[in-house]
Amino acid sequence: MKKNKKSCDLKSCFMCRLALDDWKHSIDVNRKNIIFKKGEQIIREGDPVNGIYFVYNGKVKVHKKWGEKEIIIRFANNGDIIGHRGLGTQNATFPISATALETTTVCFIELDFFLSTLKVNTDLTYQLMLFFADELKESESKMLNLAHMMVKGRIILAILKLEEQFGTNEAGFIDINLSRQNLADIAGTTYETVFRILNELSLHNLIVTDGRAIRIKEHEELKKLIHGAL
Repeated sequence: MKKNKKSCDLKSCFMCRLALDDWKHSIDVNRKNIIFKKGEQIIREGDPVNGIYFVYNGKVKVHKKWGEKEIIIRFANNGDIIGHRGLGTQNATFPISATALETTTVCFIELDFFLSTLKVNTDLTYQLMLFFADELKESESKMLNLAHMMVKGRIILAILKLEEQFGTNEAGFIDINLSRQNLADIAGTTYETVFRILNELSLHNLIVTDGRAIRIKEHEELKKLIHGAL
């Protein structure tokens, strides 16, 4: 972890995009830019909530303990907010962890200043409320999928959502470097199951794999398989 005071441009992140122009000087004075190396924890589950983080550049996984295992809640990349799940009037500790998947620059805002920002910037507050609502719907959908969707469908759905969020590189591979264990943690299954299912999908010429990289060849066929089987 390394502090870097002036790396953010005050216009790219969730907060700066929605804040009043007159308020951005206050943000500039109160922000702290921090660089995290790949694998470093930005937030640790159970730590006191001391502020909110915004990703300026990089990729972050937001994850939570699930018994003896770990489940990935979501991913965050350029401009996204992390740490907001710790907001509230009770139990002021982070209910999640956040870990850098690559070298990542974040903008840290102390909690008191962030709460003041919400009071002054009504559009930011409104959009944050909508973001919470969308996250709640997504969390409910994931819980239903874990309970009712076959594991193959969950893995396929995870791959499709990763491409939707991160896009593809010049070679057509999903533009995020994820281990098979990370993919298992998204789908709520095991490394061995992910390895087997990806091999099946490759044999049926629906995807192409190259090390950790995945390229989707047949989007519509994969969508048909989400609730079915090969």
